Amino acid sequence: MSLQNTREITKSQVFQRKSLHKELPKNAQGKMLKVSQYFGENVFQLKNNRNFSADTQKEILSVLEGTKALDKKLAKQIADVVLSWALEKGATHFCHWFQPLTGSTAEKHDAFLTLKGDRPIEKLSASQLMQGEPDASSFPNGGSRSTFEARGYTCWDLTSPIFIKENTNGKTLCIPTAFISYHGDALDIKTPLLRSMSSLSEAATTFLNLLGVKEAKSVTASCGIEQEYFLVDKAFYYQREDLVMSGRTLVGSLTPKNQQLSDHYFGTIPERVLSYMQECEIELYKLGIPAKTRHNEVAPGQFEIAPIFSDANTAADNNQLLMATLKSVAQKHDFVCLFHEKPFADINGSGKHLNWSLSDNNGTNLLEPGSTPHENYRFLAMVAIVCEAVKRHAVSLRAAIGSHSNDHRLGGHEAPPSIISVFLGATVKSILDKYLTGDNYSPEEQTMINTGAGQLAQFLQDNTDRNRTSPFAFTGNKFEFRAVGSSANVGFPLTVLNAAVIDVLKETNLFIQEKLNAGSDVKTVLKEITKKWYVSSHDVVFNGDGYSEDWVKEASSRGLPNLRTTVDALIEFNKPGNHQHLFDLGVYRPTELESLYNVNLEKYNTCRDIELRTQKKMIDRTIKPCAYQYKKELAVLIKDLKELGTSYASEEKTLNKVSSILDELTSVCEKLGPFLNTDNESEEKRGANYANVGLDLSEKVITLAGELEDIVPDASWTIPTYFDLLFIR
Repeated sequence: MSLQNTREITKSQVFQRKSLHKELPKNAQGKMLKVSQYFGENVFQLKNNRNFSADTQKEILSVLEGTKALDKKLAKQIADVVLSWALEKGATHFCHWFQPLTGSTAEKHDAFLTLKGDRPIEKLSASQLMQGEPDASSFPNGGSRSTFEARGYTCWDLTSPIFIKENTNGKTLCIPTAFISYHGDALDIKTPLLRSMSSLSEAATTFLNLLGVKEAKSVTASCGIEQEYFLVDKAFYYQREDLVMSGRTLVGSLTPKNQQLSDHYFGTIPERVLSYMQECEIELYKLGIPAKTRHNEVAPGQFEIAPIFSDANTAADNNQLLMATLKSVAQKHDFVCLFHEKPFADINGSGKHLNWSLSDNNGTNLLEPGSTPHENYRFLAMVAIVCEAVKRHAVSLRAAIGSHSNDHRLGGHEAPPSIISVFLGATVKSILDKYLTGDNYSPEEQTMINTGAGQLAQFLQDNTDRNRTSPFAFTGNKFEFRAVGSSANVGFPLTVLNAAVIDVLKETNLFIQEKLNAGSDVKTVLKEITKKWYVSSHDVVFNGDGYSEDWVKEASSRGLPNLRTTVDALIEFNKPGNHQHLFDLGVYRPTELESLYNVNLEKYNTCRDIELRTQKKMIDRTIKPCAYQYKKELAVLIKDLKELGTSYASEEKTLNKVSSILDELTSVCEKLGPFLNTDNESEEKRGANYANVGLDLSEKVITLAGELEDIVPDASWTIPTYFDLLFIR
């Protein structure tokens, strides 16, 4: 069978795909359940669990609140109840579910089955619940330990719910855990996040208490994480070596119609895709993940799902589960789910918009402006604090969203640029700008939207528009960190954002205490805080078009860093002045941050190496043979035309063009060689070469291969094209 026939057969197969039916959850009587009736059925909640006695529940709450340590006796009681619940659900194994520095999740399954003498029993001990010991030697460590230093520990995170994962032939109890070294250093994403949350709660609670809010006992970072992704048919995917190896297309010519008409955005969801989404939602609801929205995104083949807000730790864990669910369910529907930030050139990439706010234990959102934001002095102070945090720690925030894949997205199409700035909206910015001039703010009366159609419901105009071009935008009562990439483990940018705000909050608390001791009232102090931080940080505030070249020039004149590549960002972040606050706040230890730096730089270089090797292989083994075959056909045709004595100028022109492109393509591919054998160079130098030279060569390869694809007849092109990947489903 020829390769050409293979592609055509695959297309025919995809055209015949049918939507996969998923049986909806039903009760014992066969009646369909409402979502609220099965939501969280695969989640074990420690709080308010009826299987615990009142005294045990009280102890558990004390542990969760941090006023009591978890002892073996209480852990044994919890383990017994968890085991009973898991067995009733049909689970046969358990695992410690953790998030190593790979950016993904890891798990090792152990059976509940054990032998008591000769008698088989199911058991989950207190020790098994609380602690595990996976081999840590093969996980990324950034050179923080030798290969023979293999011991690592997983320890139960009581604040993240235990859950059950289902597969075709069984169920597994998953215990969310942190992953630490023999010496207690973090080897994961979760541990620093938990530290930042504790520190943030302490600093923000002190802030509120100093302002007279004595009932505030804790403050939580609340997060809602929008997840964008692409779907391609599984058959097409496995015929594209670049998608399998790197998650993005390394050759490909864009279709004439792609996203220019915006007809895919919020359009009718294709039936097969909707069936997939509905099954994903069923599985997510069982896991207690409150998936709220689903829709088509801008690019063809691109979609989005978003949950309801939850605390930062749970939100980060849930996002990892959501990504795993999207991937596993996609396979059932003969799709592959792509999280790469830029799987297709010249159309929109995918982000993971991180919506972030702060709420106290009474549910009060510290970023809620209210109906009169100009008189909400605590709100204005908090906004100014966040602006100062972003201005002060722009480098660490840029490094936190850095990856080889996100570099392709930042600054392109809908994605914000690599310059970290803050969008506040017209109203909030106008109020804060008055602090710079000392003038009084006169609020405009909120107006009704005039549609000109009496049949439509009337509604009030918001006090600000949205700015899709901003990497960090205020959106009503929260900040949206839009620059986070779709493939990222959101725990790292969350940790860095939390730490940036903590740094300014702690300094603010000292300022408040000093002013109150000197006799100032709270209102006056809040105004002074707002002015202090907004005067310091107003250069980072930008409400205009972040995509424009004018902004790049203006940002430079304001002194804002423009770290175009992840390598630039990591190297800058590695300078002590840009990460010292993370040590001072206890969010990271020096060895941990050194490991993280090395791991991320090594990952960048390894992924670039894989991309270039894959691209060169595809050119040599797939693209060139297609072009050679067409050259041969043209040569035979020209020979026949010559013998017939008829014109062959057009054919000869095409042949010469194909030959010229092939010659240039061969020359550029030869230049890729030095980037594939650089083991003797430092990681920093390798990274800089990949980012500044290797990628430019790779882009030239893509351009030349695209030119060939546009010339070679479609029937002779042996790999799925952008048309196949983006439009056939």
